[in-house]
Amino acid sequence: MNLNERHADFFERVFDIVRLIPEGRVTSYGAIAKALGTPSSSRMVGWAMNASHTQSGIPAHRVVNRNGLLTGKMHFNPPEEMENRLKSEGVDVVKDKVIKFNELFWDPMQELGW
Repeated sequence: MNLNERHADFFERVFDIVRLIPEGRVTSYGAIAKALGTPSSSRMVGWAMNASHTQSGIPAHRVVNRNGLLTGKMHFNPPEEMENRLKSEGVDVVKDKVIKFNELFWDPMQELGW
């Protein structure tokens, strides 16, 4: 059994939240982990984002690290695709960092009223 199979339920819960991120907004691995009630599972949220590329309809490009850095870009093909998708939604990115990160940050706990 591989990692994706062992954590399928968790990954699906992550995907459900990521699908709710509005276009032109971003969130962090940690914010998703917190919303799932597992605040120390940010890294596992990252694993879910890596696995999301095998499915359609999951806007993984909207998930960045807590400082707004595109740390997951190497899992896009080509890596510049993450930045390109964000820019196509009006999100400014300079040197792999979301500009105005705090203004664009989408906190699932607040936005979904959890």
